[in-house]
Amino acid sequence: MSNDRSVVVIGLPASGKTTFLAALWHVITARDVETLLRFGGLRNGDVSYLNEIAARWRDARVQDRTALVGNRLVSMTLLDSEDETVRVTFPDLPGEAYRRMWEDRDCEPEVAETLRAGGVLLFVHADTIQAPSWVVDEVALAKKLGLVAGDDEIVEWHPRLSPTQVQLVDLLQLLRVPPLDQGARRLAVMFSAWDKAKGERLTPIEYLEQKMPLLAQYLRRNADGWDWRVFGVSAQGGDYEQVSDDAAPVPEAERLRNLDCASVRVQLVSATGESHDLTEPLQWLMG
Repeated sequence: MSNDRSVVVIGLPASGKTTFLAALWHVITARDVETLLRFGGLRNGDVSYLNEIAARWRDARVQDRTALVGNRLVSMTLLDSEDETVRVTFPDLPGEAYRRMWEDRDCEPEVAETLRAGGVLLFVHADTIQAPSWVVDEVALAKKLGLVAGDDEIVEWHPRLSPTQVQLVDLLQLLRVPPLDQGARRLAVMFSAWDKAKGERLTPIEYLEQKMPLLAQYLRRNADGWDWRVFGVSAQGGDYEQVSDDAAPVPEAERLRNLDCASVRVQLVSATGESHDLTEPLQWLMG
């Protein structure tokens, strides 16, 4: 039996999308850990590109953005436990495409087409969330630093200065109105770099509520009918090294490279527990 399902990967720049795709490609092709879905074939995409980003991932090196310029469409067939086939499409679009939707209220036709997928994988870097700030706090801090502006000085505002949760709520709202709306859809909120957040001893859903209450309220109030879940994912497993030859060595990267099974560096946390299975949110999105 064949089900034609698609998943779109979205997120602001440097939110962990490419690292997730690299780790997923390794996990489903190496088959050295148990997964809910297994690889059935590549329908669309550049194998050399996937192998390249997976090689950097195994070598614990930061993805080279200069080598990843342009939109790349990856479509693969995955098989479930009953050998039913599902088609999963990952438009590995740069985060700038989504930032442009927020800042310029503009979306290229090819980007819009990929955003009509039935499942949405929304990436949020857990360690770089730009939180809202109070004007009084900003003024007090500026005074302490001796950066007091004159009464007649105008500070230009830019949409990029908006809190992360404001940008993401707006992005999700855009996906629920024409021409991007496709009816009822599932949403998996993926907190990447979860290893950076584990020290706070919060579950992924608690992390969402404490760090981005506006986004949590938007989802809980069911304003746009999202069927949603929250996951924490550490696709890297630790700190990586830069790709340049003169970059300083990172002890954590060396430890990761020496693991006998690279797939075990992956940590996925959900309401049901922890695993190394990156296909778990994909299976739920396709359910």
